[in-house]
Amino acid sequence: MLSLSGSAAAGLLAAAAAVAAGELVGQVVPGAASPLLSVGNLTVFLATPGVRDAAVGTLGTADKPVLVAGVVIVVALLGMGSGMLARRRLSSAYAVVGLLALMAGLAVAAQAPAAPAGALLVALVLAAAGCSALRLLLGERLAGSGPGAGPAAPLRRQFLVRSGLLAGAALLGGAVSRQLATRVDVERLRAALRLPPPARPAPGDVAAGTFAVDGITPLITPNATFYRIDTALSVPRVDSSTWSLQVVGMVDRPLSLSYADLLGMRQYEADITLQCVSNEVGGDLVGNARWQGVLLSDLLARAGVQSGADQLVGRSVDDFTAGFPTALAIDGRPAMVALGMNGEPLPQIHGFPARLVVPGLYGYVSATKWLAQIELTTLDGFDGFWIPRGWSKLGPIKVASRIDVPAKGARVVAGPVVVAGVAWAPGPGRGIVRVQVRLDEGAWLDAELAGALGQDAWRQWRWTWDAQPGQHRLEVRATDRKGIVQDGRIRPQRPDGATGYHAVDVRVG
Repeated sequence: MLSLSGSAAAGLLAAAAAVAAGELVGQVVPGAASPLLSVGNLTVFLATPGVRDAAVGTLGTADKPVLVAGVVIVVALLGMGSGMLARRRLSSAYAVVGLLALMAGLAVAAQAPAAPAGALLVALVLAAAGCSALRLLLGERLAGSGPGAGPAAPLRRQFLVRSGLLAGAALLGGAVSRQLATRVDVERLRAALRLPPPARPAPGDVAAGTFAVDGITPLITPNATFYRIDTALSVPRVDSSTWSLQVVGMVDRPLSLSYADLLGMRQYEADITLQCVSNEVGGDLVGNARWQGVLLSDLLARAGVQSGADQLVGRSVDDFTAGFPTALAIDGRPAMVALGMNGEPLPQIHGFPARLVVPGLYGYVSATKWLAQIELTTLDGFDGFWIPRGWSKLGPIKVASRIDVPAKGARVVAGPVVVAGVAWAPGPGRGIVRVQVRLDEGAWLDAELAGALGQDAWRQWRWTWDAQPGQHRLEVRATDRKGIVQDGRIRPQRPDGATGYHAVDVRVG
């Protein structure tokens, strides 16, 4: 009889073959989807709020690769288990493969409930491939393990040859499905695009708004380091030449606009700070960029918003939804369908070809990436993706500030020490007008502010500290144009954003 490790290896190969076959079907059959990614997405959907918060808080932007790796590990363990079960009874191994296929089918069906045939085909092909692989690798060895069995050496050679062929087929299938998944070359599309000059360029002077302090956050966050938090396990690849944006719902004139149509409309440019509601006090899930696009107010004027349509819902190509009050799209803030980011077409991971950008709102209610549809509806009639999962219906960004230098736990030399960072409060009539620092819970002292890019962009600040030897705590708070002072109460991110003063402990020697 095949050794325990050999049986486990056979089961692992069978699982790999099954998944490779399922992935191929998921890429070529309409209505189907990747079984691995579908299981990952279903896991996100079913996870409790506490689990999701812990994942983002612990892993940050690495949560998605870790989740996909976790799904692969579980599949591998199930496959190895099926191989070990086959030592006693091959039908038990088939049952495990059937369970794996059922899980994949249900997950794919959850991705595309309107097309159950694709999910069914994924499950059937996955089950057939897995069971056939088990039979191919283990059937004859099990049959040859009883009395009167033939020589072991030929069976061993046969097993090794078949294992090699099966491994090669699984790798080839995986490579082909990967190639199919990336057949839309987004970088080639982006390289061929040229954004038109904005009719209203951003007025801010970046040089005038920047302090020369080592370690301070740059005024404009580079695209490569701008934070990414979304629900997409696999970043959508959208062909801008065939993509269109639908404006539907409670409008007088539904619109269907191509990428070229949007490029041909009046372009607006603005410096806007975006923040994830999951950002902890002093965290890095926040960034400032120079966005270019079409104002939502222009689109809505063309479509004609009907009376009572008090919510605007953005829907992505992978069916993520986020909604906010329609009034915030037409109240004068530069809310836009963004096509560009820091002077270039949107990067793929940040929503190419188009996304929503709304100053003053956390991303979970506004910043729909890979935008496919804008629907006008009512606040009572629809909840975006995160609302049933324990987050507030409305998501205004709170006044916030952060100490960049010195870093937490830093050791500095006694004497003049520059303390510096950024503060933000985007939205109409807001923006930062005051930043204060205090030492060891003493009096609040005013910091110096750099020039403002605009009310929707964060602002750099600095304060010179005459550092004395010992252990000290530095804290920061900010005030916006409306006179709202940053909330010092310590509260978690759920349900509508964390509050508290960012503090760093520093040793002076």
